[in-house]
Amino acid sequence: MPTTGTSPSLDYPEIPVGSILAGSAARFGSRIIFAHDDQELTFAELYRAACQFANALHRNGVEPGDRVAIHLPNCLAYPVAYYGILLAGATFTPANPLLPPADLAAQLADSRAIAAVTSGPGLEVLTGIQDRTRIGLVVVVRPRGPLRAGQREFAEFHAGEPATRPDVEIDVHTRLAHLAYTGGTTGRSKGVRLPHRNVVVNTLQYACWSSGSVPALDERGDLVLDASRAGPEWPVRLGEGISINLTPWFHAMGTIGGLNVPVANGTTVLLQSRLDPAAYLAEAERSRVTTMGGAPALYAALLACPDFPTRDLSSVRTITSGAAPMSHEMIKKLRHRFPDAVIAEGYGLTEVTMCATTAPFGRGAVHKPGTVGIPIFDTEIKIVPVDGGDDPLPPGEPGEVCIRGPQVMTGYHERPEETAAVLVDGWLHTGDIGVLDSDGYLSIVDRKKDLLLYKGYNVYPRELEELLMAQPGVAAAAVVGRPSPDVGELPVAFVVRRPDWDALTEQELIDTVNANVVPYKRLRELRFVEQIPVSAAGKVLKRELRARLHSES
Repeated sequence: MPTTGTSPSLDYPEIPVGSILAGSAARFGSRIIFAHDDQELTFAELYRAACQFANALHRNGVEPGDRVAIHLPNCLAYPVAYYGILLAGATFTPANPLLPPADLAAQLADSRAIAAVTSGPGLEVLTGIQDRTRIGLVVVVRPRGPLRAGQREFAEFHAGEPATRPDVEIDVHTRLAHLAYTGGTTGRSKGVRLPHRNVVVNTLQYACWSSGSVPALDERGDLVLDASRAGPEWPVRLGEGISINLTPWFHAMGTIGGLNVPVANGTTVLLQSRLDPAAYLAEAERSRVTTMGGAPALYAALLACPDFPTRDLSSVRTITSGAAPMSHEMIKKLRHRFPDAVIAEGYGLTEVTMCATTAPFGRGAVHKPGTVGIPIFDTEIKIVPVDGGDDPLPPGEPGEVCIRGPQVMTGYHERPEETAAVLVDGWLHTGDIGVLDSDGYLSIVDRKKDLLLYKGYNVYPRELEELLMAQPGVAAAAVVGRPSPDVGELPVAFVVRRPDWDALTEQELIDTVNANVVPYKRLRELRFVEQIPVSAAGKVLKRELRARLHSES
């Protein structure tokens, strides 16, 4: 497949994930890696605390291979626990702290976690479902009251432990680093098995792709990135980046792109607890951030903020986006606001650790707005017919996106039939609909499960969403199908109006969109809503919109 970058392939060292932090701690020691709520953590401090946490896990009965859940929002304790779990040879399994109790119990039981790290607010929920899990040890960040037997305060738990890496043998190809769970945007979450090799590979694929560097090992055998041959076309140099992160670390994009990649390339990450556009922009100006990254929902909020045109954001050199495709209108506005920045959309999913394609980061490379770039190092993409078959379609033909590469999962946890359904001869069938052009650039058309059938014709909701988003009074839009016994499915749009556009009517938008599509693609209904439901990672929850339609029928 066509590829672009410093090299079509990388030489990946056989190291566990903990060596990413160990190498960067030695290299960037006193540089701040994470800052949150007026507290800071340097690379050296993070490594020392993570080693102590790993030794504390061993002292409290956690053995290599055991699963440890992190049930936390982004905070400075999170990376300490994350790297501590991996340095101990245990397996990290992330849990969204906002999961309803029944869903949390099901996930923790499925993962067979024996320990969990939670927060004061999350402890009550976790305690309420603990008897449905195997969890015996609970470590609590900022508890709200006295702790019970089996519960330990986070700082006290690892205080006084040796600040050296435990001597643990880790087979990087078989020992799971992550047992991560899919987002559940189209159904129940599934555990994704990701060995240390996957996490190291995908971290390096993205870190090297975005910096022009190559992997190397220091004198202790830990990871360093070598950017000595990277030219001036790379927008951010190693050890110089500053970014703001809102992407939750329990999500694949957060764990790899927002945690491991910054650790590998020496970026300082400023954590914000919630999306406050005015506060985000003020911090970006004050700290001279070089990188802005997140899901399209972030950029929609920033574009709508009155401060966006006036803040000094001249330090921004890269803008990255994932989790869902940006609309063409959004890209156009961002390119106007940041004419000198590289805008890089990427594409991936939990089943490929995080990333499979992304735009080139070099300033002189070909950038195609509206695409999610080209396959990253050692990754292949093919497009196959939606209705079945493994033979690739020619460029320009839409079909199901299939991925092959060293970052593809080894399978779903204890779900052999579901694994066999998506992993065929080394190719992951993603369920996403895409198009490859003749240069190998991928465009995501839609989710296979979101595809609508009207009188036997394929209707792609994203095409209608793009037309809606191009209208000046539209802030957000999503299209789903209403089942119809006569024709199959009828396209229904949910739209959020921009402020001061109350006069915009449903029929006005329907007429505007339908004037630009063939008859079988026309919108049949449109309703204004206060907001479009999205997951914590910024993906539109279309199942919730379908449920609304179902409840009305």
